[in-house]
Amino acid sequence: MKLLETYILRRIIQMFLVALVPVLTIIWTIQVLGRINLVTDTGQSMGSFMLLASYILPTIIPVVLPFALVIGITQTLTAMNNDSELPVIDAAGASRSIIYKPVILLALGLSLASFAITNFVEPVSRLGARQMVAAAYADLLSSVIEEKTFRTIEDGLYVQISERHSGRVLKGLFVVDYRDPQFDLIYYAREGSVDPGGTSLTMRDGEVHRKGPDGRISIVKFASYAFDLSSMTKSDNGGGLPLYSGDRPLSFLLNPDPNDPAYQKKPESYRSELHRRLSDWLFPITFALISLLVAGNTRSHRQARLHPMIYALIVAFLLRWVGFSATNLTERNAAYIPLVYAIPLGTCAIVSFMLATNRQIQMPKFIGNGITSMTRSVQRRLPKPGSKGGAA
Repeated sequence: MKLLETYILRRIIQMFLVALVPVLTIIWTIQVLGRINLVTDTGQSMGSFMLLASYILPTIIPVVLPFALVIGITQTLTAMNNDSELPVIDAAGASRSIIYKPVILLALGLSLASFAITNFVEPVSRLGARQMVAAAYADLLSSVIEEKTFRTIEDGLYVQISERHSGRVLKGLFVVDYRDPQFDLIYYAREGSVDPGGTSLTMRDGEVHRKGPDGRISIVKFASYAFDLSSMTKSDNGGGLPLYSGDRPLSFLLNPDPNDPAYQKKPESYRSELHRRLSDWLFPITFALISLLVAGNTRSHRQARLHPMIYALIVAFLLRWVGFSATNLTERNAAYIPLVYAIPLGTCAIVSFMLATNRQIQMPKFIGNGITSMTRSVQRRLPKPGSKGGAA
């Protein structure tokens, strides 16, 4: 790689990291804070919480990475244009490949990294996070819940106990179950116990109140009742955690087992997940080409135009939204599968043609005229130098 290409690549990488790290940290923090209840409700250590936070990180990197690349490229090339570096490169008769080559090489490297994270790291991280949550809630009833305090086991499921005794024995059980939208269930039992696996709560000498959709309430007394908790920790076939499409390895998505219970329930979600993983890695290279088209040419400082970064980000957000929509449509109908790949690949083809023929994205005239009029209006309202308004 030539000295000038290395210089451009180094500047883009620096700006890319400056954009990636803060945005990634903000989004990661928001995701982690959403799971802070795992520590407060289940009594987990801070070390376990940080491990869970590390599992979350691979799920957000592939989403943030392409947009950080757009910022890195456009900001670097815009700064080089403002510092007259791009005009000097053009005036020296250098080939455009000096600018294009480092950008494309970086984009290809990030695309491969995105593919590896999405297909090999993210599924393992998702499964690891769910295993930690399941293990935490398995011990929640028997050892963590404070006496005479309502705690949330999962959405719509609340438990209160009066006393805790040795041998996983619980006294004064009160369970509220709103998970089924058709029925509201309230359980009360004088005594209960949790099995060692944390999959069931056996209640004794109690009653259950059931409220139906019509508002009628029925009360049933029982001598012994087993309340199932396995939905949090066990799969339908009893083989561990329930596995969803996002938890599966790429090999399973390419050749799913038709006898798998989870696959039989919702095979369309596996189809959508497969094509999401096989198409998401194309967006870094697509966004890099868009950034080159927007900011890769020499521009006059006197042109009334938006910052190239704004152009590129608007196009990138729009393209990513269309890509998400197309992926969701494949879950409804397999006929939309070609659209998932046509969006990034078609964009790459169009932008590559425009770069090869030295074409540029032109701002619509009505937007340019609006910006010019707005600028002139603001300038007329500003106090002139030496006037009383300026002195004030």
